[in-house]
Amino acid sequence: MIVINPKAGVVANKGADALIKTEAQRLTYSPIHGVESSLHYITDVRYTRSAGHATLLAREAVEKGYYGILACGGDGTVNEVARGICGSDVAMGVIPLGSGNGLARHLGVPMTIPGAMKVIGEDRVLHADYATANERPFFCTFGVGFDAEVTEKFNNRPGRGFNNYIRTVMEEYFRYKAETYTIIADGHNITERALLVAVCNASQYGNNAYIAPQASIKDGLLDITVIHHGNFFEEARAGLDVLWGFAGKTHTCTTFRASSLKIIRGSEGPVHFDGEPASMPREINVECHHAGIALFSTSRKSRMRPLMAPEIPLISPLAITMRDLRHKLYNLFRHNLNAERE
Repeated sequence: MIVINPKAGVVANKGADALIKTEAQRLTYSPIHGVESSLHYITDVRYTRSAGHATLLAREAVEKGYYGILACGGDGTVNEVARGICGSDVAMGVIPLGSGNGLARHLGVPMTIPGAMKVIGEDRVLHADYATANERPFFCTFGVGFDAEVTEKFNNRPGRGFNNYIRTVMEEYFRYKAETYTIIADGHNITERALLVAVCNASQYGNNAYIAPQASIKDGLLDITVIHHGNFFEEARAGLDVLWGFAGKTHTCTTFRASSLKIIRGSEGPVHFDGEPASMPREINVECHHAGIALFSTSRKSRMRPLMAPEIPLISPLAITMRDLRHKLYNLFRHNLNAERE
């Protein structure tokens, strides 16, 4: 079953659905891109109609005994499809059409449709971990705190894209107030004021922003990253650590691993599941489910490429970010100086 989200920007703007169908035909009737395969799939193309529809389609695939299901869309589509096949033998492939594509990047899936289809042609199925927070599944990251607030604001904002996301981060950063969390896990009991708590099955949020660079989806453990509350520069440094792939290597955050944990905060509030906003009560129980989902993967090892690597497509967005940061710093220091004079 090929599940396509017609609202994904790449599908709507560039006719990706037609290319997916073409590549699926090659996968069905001939070896794909030089990959010798005796597989001959019968493909069934479906389009999602609303939020949650991809999960219903995935459950249908399980009930009818499909061999595999391809999630064609962004991280939200991937999460919905994966939710419907957890604990089954149906393998999920990811055709990344979103802006973040966290799970696809962690798995080393190419960001092009032909490249992603080639991974399906290899027919290499990995039995990977997934996790649940209060019994709701996630597959890359679950978070409370600053990243959850940003996710909520970004999803309620008109327009998508990397630049809009960065602007949301900057605006929220200057108004966000850190909360106090208690984290009870295997041998750990931490209570502190933190900017955010991220529970990671995979290594990144998406867009090669690594919140848990050493995370594995095969070890039966979750990587917990706690970014400490600090002054402006310390918290900004923590953000740069994520962009550079250094999270957990400096004093700005604490990292550890556990198979399960409980997070307790002051009140109910926003959280995010793989970048999708939600609200949950003050106590959250998180558990890793080892080898609980089958995924089409590649034999090639995924190379770590942090977001702030010097790549041409990122120069413009990063320049905008640094410009905005410079202006905000200037205004902040000018306000403090005037306050002292008064």
